[in-house]
Amino acid sequence: MKVVLNVNAIDMRIDPSKKIRTVAGENILIKQASGTADMTSVVALNESALELFNQLQGHEFTLDDVVRTLTDTYEVDEATARTDAQAWVDQMRKEGLILG
Repeated sequence: MKVVLNVNAIDMRIDPSKKIRTVAGENILIKQASGTADMTSVVALNESALELFNQLQGHEFTLDDVVRTLTDTYEVDEATARTDAQAWVDQMRKEGLILG
């Protein structure tokens, strides 16, 4: 039996330990891996990624919430917003910045 997961209904949240810093005009998140080796990495956020981070930080949210945030903030249709929202969630998960 194949289980289909409705990603729209999954509650996610931004890792509360992650903070944005502005360095030389760039909005970045600095990630530090645990362990003995220095595995620090930097994630730069563009304007829309920063807006999503700021609006959704501290709240549980779904993919639909991300879509709604994009359509409410920018002049973008829902289909484009959904594609962009999924890309944002995928990248944030890949970077370990979203929990859930």
